[in-house]
Amino acid sequence: MSSNLFNHFNSTSPPAWKQKIQVDLKGADYNEALLWKTDEGITVKPFYTKSDRVNNSSNTTDFKFNISQSIYINDEKTANYIAKNALIKGANAIEFIAVNPFDYKQLLANFDLKSVHLYFRFQFLDASFINEISEYINSNNCYIQIDIINNLAQNGNWFKNLKEDHLVFENIVKHSSNSIGVDATLYQNSGATSTQQLAYTLAHANEYLNHFGIEAASKFHFNFAIGSNYFFEIAKIRAFRIIWSALLKEYGSEEKETHIFTQPSTRNKTIYDYNVNLLRTTSECMSAVLGGANTVNNLSYDATYHKKNEFGERISRNQLLILQQESHLENANTIANGSYYIESITNQLAEKALLVFKDIEKGGGFIKQLKEGIIQRKITESANKEQHKFDNNELILLGTNKQPNIDDKMKSDIEFYPFLKIRPIKTLISPIIKKRLAEAYEKQRLKNE
Repeated sequence: MSSNLFNHFNSTSPPAWKQKIQVDLKGADYNEALLWKTDEGITVKPFYTKSDRVNNSSNTTDFKFNISQSIYINDEKTANYIAKNALIKGANAIEFIAVNPFDYKQLLANFDLKSVHLYFRFQFLDASFINEISEYINSNNCYIQIDIINNLAQNGNWFKNLKEDHLVFENIVKHSSNSIGVDATLYQNSGATSTQQLAYTLAHANEYLNHFGIEAASKFHFNFAIGSNYFFEIAKIRAFRIIWSALLKEYGSEEKETHIFTQPSTRNKTIYDYNVNLLRTTSECMSAVLGGANTVNNLSYDATYHKKNEFGERISRNQLLILQQESHLENANTIANGSYYIESITNQLAEKALLVFKDIEKGGGFIKQLKEGIIQRKITESANKEQHKFDNNELILLGTNKQPNIDDKMKSDIEFYPFLKIRPIKTLISPIIKKRLAEAYEKQRLKNE
């Protein structure tokens, strides 16, 4: 057919659609029956048209997303073997997690350092060691995931103290590329709304911009956790690219698109009926891909209660391979362009996040509000609302608070304590607490086994 089929039909205006819907409602109020608002005040409509387009570009070009696997460095030789096996089996990126210095030459033996994307999540602060690794790898595909503000927010303390942490971090940023890694996963995993996650991540990053100056903008990269609200999570990543670009323009920079590393949220993962976690992570990884994440690092279905194991890691890696190679989403980061619904949500999230960001800046900035407990209080309020919905079966986790398998027994399968741990240490500020929604339910169920 030479002509477009849709050219043979007259277009229908939004008022005409609304009028038809109003007739079908048989007297019910359109706004009350079909419009609903999220907890953060975003209005969702029953239909969208081209009039809802806002033409806000997320500033991304087509690219193939990277498939990553996380590996703890307990033994360099073992970690090297696991990493090389993961690369053979389909991954093209590795996130190494370290709590102490290690033999990086042994860890990276026989690696193609120029083609593999390497992420180093350091849970310690050592400028000379980190700079040595960066110099040894000497690749634009190496990302240093160390975030002194995240450490303060999550643990309640600096690594050493404010002055020393900043001096050491300055040394790292000066000598290493891709060395300002803003870790926003804490906000999602502690129960913050999408708007809060965006605003807090932007304010968090702005603390570094204020300290290092706009010339350091090219060294930023971001780590987001992706939740189960499918379309909103797509919009969240797209919205962040828009507000990050807007912030850089305020500094007079036209910096190119930034690098975003993503992983599924831990907040909605469960111990019981754990195979449902496979469905949750698949949806979350797909949101990340369609939202425009550069790298997706999946979470194993049993990560909540099992130590890392080959089977769980293979399944999580294969989920991404199926999305990339069998579902043909390898270059899907711009697919959402032109979706009226997603663009509308993206625009609303960006606008509301910028308003919250401006309030934070007026209040003295992100670190100041952390020290005053404002950020923690607002996240706790959002988390408590979400927890209340779960406890009252308004928010469903299938297999947990809906259609649970009463024959499912887990006590003998748990390899480590899967619940919130309160450490009895003195902290500078109240830390932001990561907590899963199902924890209280699961504790009671384990007790009753």
